[in-house]
Order: sequence, then C-alpha cells, then structure tokens
Amino acid sequence: MKNLLRICLVVILVFLLSFTLNAQEHYAKLEKNRNIQAKGLIHELNKTRDTLTLRSDKKINYLYSINQEYGREFDFYIDTTYYRLPLNKLTKGKHVLVAVQSPKRIIFVVRVLKDIPKEKPAEVAKEEIVAIETVKVVAIGNN
Repeated sequence: MKNLLRICLVVILVFLLSFTLNAQEHYAKLEKNRNIQAKGLIHELNKTRDTLTLRSDKKINYLYSINQEYGREFDFYIDTTYYRLPLNKLTKGKHVLVAVQSPKRIIFVVRVLKDIPKEKPAEVAKEEIVAIETVKVVAIGNN
C-alpha cells in the first residue's frame, strides 16, 4: 500500500513537471564548425536560443543563409567584429549560414525547431486630436 502511494506521487510529480519543462523548449539548435581554421569566429546561441551571436577578432564582412530549398533567406553586409542575429528572421527548418571573413568562409548550421514569436511593436497611445489655429505674423515696417 505504501509503495502504491509512492508510485502514484511520483507519477503525479512527473506529470506536473512535464508541463513546466515544456516552457524550456528551445527554438533552435546550432551545429558549430569545428574546423581549426574557423576557431577565430565564435558562434553561439543565447540562453533562450532565439538569437545567434557572432564574435571574432577579425572583421566579419558578410553573412548569408541558405535554407532547405537552396534559397537565400538573407544577405547582410556586416563589417564588424560583433553581430547578433535574431532567429525570428529565419523560417522553420535547416539553414546553412556562411560568415565571410576575407578570404575565409566559415560555414555552420542552424536548425530552427519551431516558429519564434516576433516582437510586437509597442502600442501607440491614442491621443485626442486637437485642432490648432494657425498663427498670423504681422510685420511692421518703418514708414
């Protein structure tokens, strides 16, 4: 009887934890380039896995993505050593990203596992429209 009660409690606990762990699902998965020549480019996802961060000691000239249908989703001229790419610009699926550091091209894969919510613009406060009279300026000249 005690064992049955313990088993029921464990099952209920696991059931409840499954709902809380559902919120911790990741939006994307990064497959890093492990080539020794690519070690100059640090590419990683943030904690929530919705933004890709690129850092390097050399300038990153260009960044582009090729999706599953072999089409380019974006082409960016970066010309900086640090760049953050929000992954909500990518569609769901596999994307091959190419970071160009002249003359090198560093290739890595980002898999978008589910749609990432886009940021909603802040609502504009509704104000009453007030009519304003035009002001007439009178110039007084010397006679």
